[in-house]
Amino acid sequence: MKRTISIFASLLLVVVLGLSGCSNDQHSSGKANSGKTEIAFWHSISGDNGKALEKIVEAFNKQSKDVHVKPVYQGSYTDLLNKIQAAGGGGSNEMPAVMNTYGPATNYVANSDFITPMYQFIKKDNFDISKIVKNVSAHYEVNGKLYSMPFSASNAVMFYNKDMFKKAGLDPNDPPNTYSEIKKAAEKLTVKKDGKTMTYGFSMATIGWFFEELLANQNALYVNNENGRSGKPTKALVNEEPGLKAFKWLNDMNKEGVFKNYGRKYDAPRAAFYSGQLAMFVDSSANTRQNIKNAPFEVGAAYYPAADDAPPHGSTVGGNQNWITNKVSKKKQEAAWEFVKYLVKPEVQAEWDAATGYFPVTTDATHVDELKNVYQKYPQMKVAVDQLNDTKLGPATEGPLMDIYEESRGIIEDALEKMYQGTAPQKALDDAAKRIDQALKK
Repeated sequence: MKRTISIFASLLLVVVLGLSGCSNDQHSSGKANSGKTEIAFWHSISGDNGKALEKIVEAFNKQSKDVHVKPVYQGSYTDLLNKIQAAGGGGSNEMPAVMNTYGPATNYVANSDFITPMYQFIKKDNFDISKIVKNVSAHYEVNGKLYSMPFSASNAVMFYNKDMFKKAGLDPNDPPNTYSEIKKAAEKLTVKKDGKTMTYGFSMATIGWFFEELLANQNALYVNNENGRSGKPTKALVNEEPGLKAFKWLNDMNKEGVFKNYGRKYDAPRAAFYSGQLAMFVDSSANTRQNIKNAPFEVGAAYYPAADDAPPHGSTVGGNQNWITNKVSKKKQEAAWEFVKYLVKPEVQAEWDAATGYFPVTTDATHVDELKNVYQKYPQMKVAVDQLNDTKLGPATEGPLMDIYEESRGIIEDALEKMYQGTAPQKALDDAAKRIDQALKK
């Protein structure tokens, strides 16, 4: 009997020890992976690009002896920002160590009380930021300083169906660029049958950012005070001549029936393009790889549309940036800095660009063999880089800097929709300008 109890006790001890080991593995989030400091990374990157990001995070975790990053998808950029605003007053249990936001959040987050400015880490570590592409960093700077670190960069480009170009008698290697050229091409590319439009020549999703690009390419400002970069903006300039040119161009094509309004989502025009219902459309360069992959035909990529009587000035930068929050411990902030630095390494930037269509935020990345090979295989992916390099840096192409950036985009989108429904372009823009002016006074 004693022997039986002894054996049972020994077995019980083994089971308890085994369960204890399992428990340590399962509840290791505070000190994950053999004592590593675990930090949360909030982002809004999904789909194939999200998978590419997860792969990069996994590679960081494998090579880091001290830090383990847990990526957490938080929905859209707006969703993430709302969650940050809600958690901003909380402690480390609510806030991530690193968060990734888009450009419209720059001014708000930089002036918040829940981040540690990136320039402090840069100075302390003597980190060389001269390799960051100036046209990119300028977009995210506040008062000449980097409060965040650029991670992804994109601009808007025009994609087109090369097969349809050939069929319509257009040169697939010489795409249209000016407003009038695109309109003429759209007229040739639009296909109607029995009174029904089978293929539309051109589309541009009702996205506020695309309107900003149309202004920037004319060297036109969105708001006063140098686009909010020399002082707090007080007046919208969207209803002046450059904005009116852009609205009239879109309105004329819409009235003529060669333009299709697919609303405020990116996915609808993409789906129409892939299925042959759309010949040309504007999209973010971040989706270049996916457009090539998903289209059952040869895809062309071209510079962003330019006004006929204004020399192309270039593009504003889209994409996103990483911030380090101060609501976590100093140790986690230092861990976050290690991760942020890793993400701008040339080889990491090259991998990220090769997998997506974002272009590198560092100059050295373009010299990495992996990326050079991708550009050779997919020349469409280099169009955004060339467009960036041709951009003339200034307040117009740096983009607006203001707290109501996102709100203003919604106002412009409302104006576009009203125009498509029959409101005169000038009236739609005047109403939008008044609403932006009111928002600026808040």
